[in-house]
Amino acid sequence: MANILYGVNGEGSGHSSRAREVITYLQGRGHRVHVASFHRGLRNLKNDFDVTEIDGLRLIYVHNRVRYGKTVLGNLVHVPQVARSVRALEHKAAGWDLDLVITDFEPICCHVGHKLHLPIIAIDNQHLLTDTQISYPREYRKEAVATKLVTRLMTPRADAYLVISFFPARVQKKNTFLFPPILREEVLRATPTSGDFVLVYVTSAATELTDVLKSVRQRFVCYGFNREGKDGNLEFRKPGLDTFLGDLSTCRAVIANAGFSLISEALYLEKPYLAWPVKRQFEQIFNAYYIGKTGYGAYWDDLNKERVESFLYNLDVYRANLATYQRQDNSALFAKLETLIASNTK
Repeated sequence: MANILYGVNGEGSGHSSRAREVITYLQGRGHRVHVASFHRGLRNLKNDFDVTEIDGLRLIYVHNRVRYGKTVLGNLVHVPQVARSVRALEHKAAGWDLDLVITDFEPICCHVGHKLHLPIIAIDNQHLLTDTQISYPREYRKEAVATKLVTRLMTPRADAYLVISFFPARVQKKNTFLFPPILREEVLRATPTSGDFVLVYVTSAATELTDVLKSVRQRFVCYGFNREGKDGNLEFRKPGLDTFLGDLSTCRAVIANAGFSLISEALYLEKPYLAWPVKRQFEQIFNAYYIGKTGYGAYWDDLNKERVESFLYNLDVYRANLATYQRQDNSALFAKLETLIASNTK
């Protein structure tokens, strides 16, 4: 059995959500897994796994927009902590007798793997941008170039890239392999129904969106607004995995930012998706663009009453397109991962 260092990006909850499924599978196969993460990844995983806290970069959001000035200043403060994290993890890892490193878009573990001359396997959706043939709106070319550069720098020179995607794409690199999204076991077991409400999710509270939704004749259940209670046709709820999955399974549609994990779960549960990407975050713009391109929903940089009502009016069209979506479990990626581990184990 293999002794594995598993790095998990702590930005958002998507990385830790899918890492939990992979780590649980690996432990079930008898492998020993040492996890390293920060921020939400640390918080979401530390109670169930052996997790070493590291430091990492974080994006700062204000009113549905990435604020790069605040992000840069905030992360500069953490540079000494990041350096200490690297040294501390190198010291620990040297005593673990590791066989390989798996990284979910987490650079410190990738660095440690290179320093210890270990095989590295990357699992993420970000390398879809660099390793496959894709398209995107021409007006975002500069953002695309910058995002691709960051993607290449985060986990460079991995021995294999297991890339997950909610749409098919042509792979352009020989050590890259494409798979369906990694889904939580609870999602795979869920039985979706169509209720009378639309689920709304945002990364940061956005009052401009609540003003729009109040003008639409529809019940909305809202997450991410840092409040609870009812306000007309809006019902605000606290974050909670079980509560949120219940609402996702029973809603009639989703209006949300364009994070990869939520899109993947919504499509698996056959929910039409109105994507409102975080401004200036190209990965979300890219995801949203493909929601529109595949016909599984709609995509707008800005929302207003007419656009929300148009989305709701066309739900039957989106549901018909979703009927062609290939709903798959995690078995194909797990099988490939096990093959790679076997070929790289002492």
